[in-house]
Parts: sequence; structure tokens; C-alpha cells
Amino acid sequence: MAVTRETLLAALDGYVDPLIGQGLVTAGAVRRAEPSAEGARIDIELGFPAAGYRETLISAVRAVLREQLGIDAQVSVDWKITEHTVQKTLQTLPGIRNIIAVASGKGGVGKSTVAVNLALALVAEGARVGILDADIYGPSQPRMLGTSERPVSTDGKRMSPIRAHGLQAMSIGFLVDDDQPMIWRGPMVTQALAQLLGETAWDNLDYLIVDLPPGTGDIQLSLSQRIPVSGAVIVTTPQDIALLDARKGLQMFRKVEVPVLGVVENMAWHTCSNCGHHEAIFGEGGGARLAAQYGTELLGQLPLELSIREQADSGCPTVVADPESNSAQRYRAIARLATARLAYGVKAPEFPDIEVVDD
Repeated sequence: MAVTRETLLAALDGYVDPLIGQGLVTAGAVRRAEPSAEGARIDIELGFPAAGYRETLISAVRAVLREQLGIDAQVSVDWKITEHTVQKTLQTLPGIRNIIAVASGKGGVGKSTVAVNLALALVAEGARVGILDADIYGPSQPRMLGTSERPVSTDGKRMSPIRAHGLQAMSIGFLVDDDQPMIWRGPMVTQALAQLLGETAWDNLDYLIVDLPPGTGDIQLSLSQRIPVSGAVIVTTPQDIALLDARKGLQMFRKVEVPVLGVVENMAWHTCSNCGHHEAIFGEGGGARLAAQYGTELLGQLPLELSIREQADSGCPTVVADPESNSAQRYRAIARLATARLAYGVKAPEFPDIEVVDD
């Protein structure tokens, strides 16, 4: 059977990539599909950064074409990140294509560590990324990024973001001394967040990761109602008390029409440094149950690991401190999946059927 462009497209659309969740043609990912003397030339353009996934996808596509059409193909994979839908009444901000909020219902679940490592993972995957530390009362990103620089302004109107590990960063922690408490009421905190976001000269970002404080108070509501957020990631531990609060955060984003990209289960297990035994200190399966209950997805699980804490405290988070480690690869896989869901759609929440009975 002669190989034509039509047979190539049919074979490519029959392959459902696990990150995209649909056929490559249906997803609009095939930019070129042409028969050639050697077999075929295929160019694929993804909607999310995928430096760590490129070779996997190339191998999968070549295998499909070899099996179905009996040809060898020359396959290239690249990506182009575009703006995605935000809340109906808002528009995207200059210099930022997409804002992703990283949130938790309660403190102590490692949200800020997850946020900075996800941001660094997206840089490693090939995106232009910034991080905004929205915790005005307890900023932690300056410490985690290992810098105490002060922002400067070249035009007297906007501040240049701090550069660290390939990230553009902004935090109230860059503007005040470490021991200076922020004794502010809610409206002042909200205004400070708006200024940090709007008065920073973000430079052509594909993604801005916003590290939210825990809870569902003024900062979270202001972000979700006034700032164009493309999607949210919920961080929790498997512990029941953490899951209770994580549900509130998830539902808050749903109510303000911000897509929840999925759930990250942090501190899912601990591995004994002496014997290697895995122990689920905070329980098991909580993140998966939360995701299933609310019709979203478990993006991944992360271990309770001493090195993750030490690397963040030292100003060189895991993704850059030990890029080949299992934990760093987990962060990268979570980052790819979250942005793939942003690019190609998230699961719609499932609601029970409602039957109206006229008694």
C-alpha cells in the first residue's frame, strides 16, 4: 500500500499521547506530514514545553508508523506556548502568557517548595518562567532562590524582576528586611500583591507561577477575581486534615471559573536512609481520592525527603541542585502534565444527575 499524506494523518491521529489525551491530528499538533523517499517526514508542535519528553514522543510516533504503515519516519518535536483562557471579565497581562496559581488549603504541606521546583522544572523543559511570591506575611521564595538582591527600576515606574536559576522572580521579601514583620490588614495586603504583579517588568513569560499563601482568604480571592489566572494546581499531603482544607481551595477556584489542572500529593512517603523501607507517614492515597472526588487529576506524588528540604533551604532547589535525581524528574513530569492539561483541556468536574419530582 502506497503511503500518502492521508494515511500518515490517519495513523498519527490513531495514536493518543498520554499527555495530550487525544490524537495528534485532532489536537492540532501535526504541523507537517509528508511521504518521502526514506519513508516520511513528520513535524510535531506541542502546546507545552517538553524537552524531557521529546525523545519519548519521537520514539512512540516512529513505532506507530513502523507498525501501521511499515515505514521509517524522520520525526521532529518542538513546542509553541500560547495564551489560554482566563476568567471572563479579565484579560492577560503584558509580558505574561499564562498565570498558574499554586495553592493549598493549609500551611505546612510544602506548597512553596513545590511551587519553586515546578517553576524550575518548566525552565528545564524549555519555557520562559517567572515566580511571584504572593505570601506577603511570610515570603519564602527569596530564601529558596538563594538571593537577597533588591529590585531596581530603569524607568521609575516598574521594577525589574530578580533573576535566579533561570527564573524571573518577585517577592515582598526582596523589598523588606528579613526580620521586618508585615503588620497589614487585608486591603493593604491585596494592594501589595497587585503592585508586585502589575509593577514588575516581566519579560516575555510563557508561565508565571504564583505561590499563594495557604487558605481561602483575601489574597486568594483577590487573585482569582482580579488577576487573569489560566489554571490552578492544588498541593496537599495524604493526611485527612490537609485534604479537608485542600477541598476548600479546589472548590474556590471552581467557583470563580479558574480551571483546576490537578492535585499534587506532597510527602506521599518517606524512605528510610538506613534500610530503604518506604513508609507512608501521612497516610496513603489521599491525593488520588481528592482528585477522583472532584473530577480532576492526580498530577503526581512527591516523597518526604531530607534532601528536598536541605536544597530549598540552601537556595538551590532540587530541580537545579540534583537534576538527575528521581525527585527532580518527578517535578518535571508534574510540570509537563500540568501544562499539557492547560494546553489541551482539563477534565470537566462530574456532577450528579438531578431529578426534579413534582409531588
